Amino acid sequence: MAPIRLAIVGLGKIARDQHLGAIEATDGIDLVAVASRNAKLDNIACFHEIGDLLASDIAIDAVSLCTPPQGRFEQAKAALDAGKHVMLEKPPGATLSEVFALAEMAKAKGLSLFSTWHSRAAAAVEPARALIAKRKIKSVSVEWKEDVRHWHPGQAWIWEPGGLGVFDPGINALSIVTRIMPESFHLVGSELTFPANRAAPIAASLSFETASGIPVGAEFDWRQTGPQTWDIRIETEEGSVVLTHGGSRLIVDGVAQIVEEDREYRNIYRDFVALVNNGASDTDYSPLVHVADAFMLGRRIQTEAFED
Repeated sequence: MAPIRLAIVGLGKIARDQHLGAIEATDGIDLVAVASRNAKLDNIACFHEIGDLLASDIAIDAVSLCTPPQGRFEQAKAALDAGKHVMLEKPPGATLSEVFALAEMAKAKGLSLFSTWHSRAAAAVEPARALIAKRKIKSVSVEWKEDVRHWHPGQAWIWEPGGLGVFDPGINALSIVTRIMPESFHLVGSELTFPANRAAPIAASLSFETASGIPVGAEFDWRQTGPQTWDIRIETEEGSVVLTHGGSRLIVDGVAQIVEEDREYRNIYRDFVALVNNGASDTDYSPLVHVADAFMLGRRIQTEAFED
């Protein structure tokens, strides 16, 4: 098949750090255009807005949306209305209703929609899923703590309604847990810590349980400096299964099994190529459902103001 002609919308930090290199390393897809208000790429057709891109004579087959979730619905809808396949950076949108609406639009138009969860594409995730399916789980605990100043410098949108705050990284952990757990789980308690001057939380403490009563706990915090923590620990009757470094490393009963470099975005672009070529979509929104539940049940705690 001819390579998919791709346009990126939003040429910010995540697009430069992850998407550009992944596209270049992936067979079957070529970057042919960019729409960005504040950035351009040499030797690539560049536009200020997605509307300008879609109205141009540049031939594209698909759009990868790397913009903040607020306002992304309009961009995705415009791309689908123009007959383009769409890939959504996580989180897929600012609300549940809009992402479910996008899935319906894509299905009605026969287009591929890919709501990506890059952490699910980490090396240890599928091996961990296969392993714990054979064990009896006793508990699951998540510790996802990082430095917002390092990962999101000067990004004001992330503190606004719809930006999700600490759930922007926390949803990565939830995307892994929803993938590897052999049964579903639901929220039973949520405490959200908001800086006095921000509209989104800087920390969260969540309690879940499965229908069979297995406890699942998660601690998210954006105030950690020094080494960052992205760990998921599954205690089973047969021993411990631990995913570290965001899911790229697997430790089973204290012994390292998988240690791999970051290939998450190369994997999701590989999957996007397969979805488009097969006329399929992937729209699992379960991680975002858990985040919405956390806000619905969340007990609000105020802490000191946060300044970049």
